Amino acid sequence: MPEEEYAPVPLGQAAAVDTEDPVKSPPRPSSPATSTRKACFAVLQSWVSRKFMTGCVVLFPIAVTFFITWWFIQFVDGFFSPLYVKLGLDIFGLGFLTSLVFILLVGIFVSSWVGSTVFWVGEWFIKKMPFVRHIYSASKQVSTAVSPDQNTTAFKEVAIISHPRVGEYAFGFITSTMVLQTDKGDEELCSVYVPTNHLYIGDIFLVNSAEIIRPNLSIREGIEIIVSGGMTMPQVIASLEPTPHKSQNVRLNRVMTV
Repeated sequence: MPEEEYAPVPLGQAAAVDTEDPVKSPPRPSSPATSTRKACFAVLQSWVSRKFMTGCVVLFPIAVTFFITWWFIQFVDGFFSPLYVKLGLDIFGLGFLTSLVFILLVGIFVSSWVGSTVFWVGEWFIKKMPFVRHIYSASKQVSTAVSPDQNTTAFKEVAIISHPRVGEYAFGFITSTMVLQTDKGDEELCSVYVPTNHLYIGDIFLVNSAEIIRPNLSIREGIEIIVSGGMTMPQVIASLEPTPHKSQNVRLNRVMTV
């Protein structure tokens, strides 16, 4: 075989290596000190990130609660504080305490016969106003739902219905009961209010009374579950047997006898 011709390469050219080409450039071995530094930095970064998020999770509800409480105090204090300022008493919180006492006195007055009559007359005038009556009716329904006096317009019970499809359930509140008369007979239906935006906006579903699951939850607990987005949901919910109210039975008998 003919011998291959060997061209000598100068020493300066042989030492020159193209560092931009990853194929030609040899890999640089990392020292143990560099690897240890990178590992320690990654662990420290992960630890700081977790602790920072933990602090945010802890402080966020406290900050929101403080902000809303402070705004509410300032809002309520603004009703009577200008009156005290004119009298020369510029004390923060005095208007807030006066507002609380005023609300208490209004509750005591409305609970009496004279107060309820005056309130009924004022409510009659408000309901005659074209635009104001809609705002008043909507706000009254929400306030009546959480009222300690469970009258006919308040939420009766917490309900769980199958919605929007079989196998999925939604929380709601039973607001009234009715009887649907068909060719197959009378069917007792419950009007279930399912909130879709916190509490003041929702949908109304007419559900068969036998298909409603009545959990062992109070109205207050049901409202807390909906407002909190399900974060206050108890781990175990038991179903209770339906207990018909006396007022509902009377209303049903009246409908059926008509």
